[in-house]
Order: sequence, then C-alpha cells, then structure tokens
Amino acid sequence: MDFIKDLFSFMTERKKWWLMPIILILLVIGILVVIGGGSAIAPFIYTLF
Repeated sequence: MDFIKDLFSFMTERKKWWLMPIILILLVIGILVVIGGGSAIAPFIYTLF
C-alpha cells in the first residue's frame, strides 16, 4: 500500500494528473487478464480484445 500512497503523493505534488487515466486503464486491463485467465467468462473477455 505504500506504493499507492507514494504514487498519489507524487501526482499531487508534481501536478501529474494526466497519469491517472493511464494507470486506471492499465489496472482494468490487468484485472481483466487475471479474471479471464481461468474462468468461465474467459471467451467473452477475449472477444473484447
């Protein structure tokens, strides 16, 4: 959790708010890959890509 706090404090101090959408998109893609790896909904997730 320290990494998340450090990242958020970096973005607030340096005014790098444009990083937030990039981080969120990467997080969503990572979650989809983890969920889609071994579940019954994997074929539906793979059709998105």
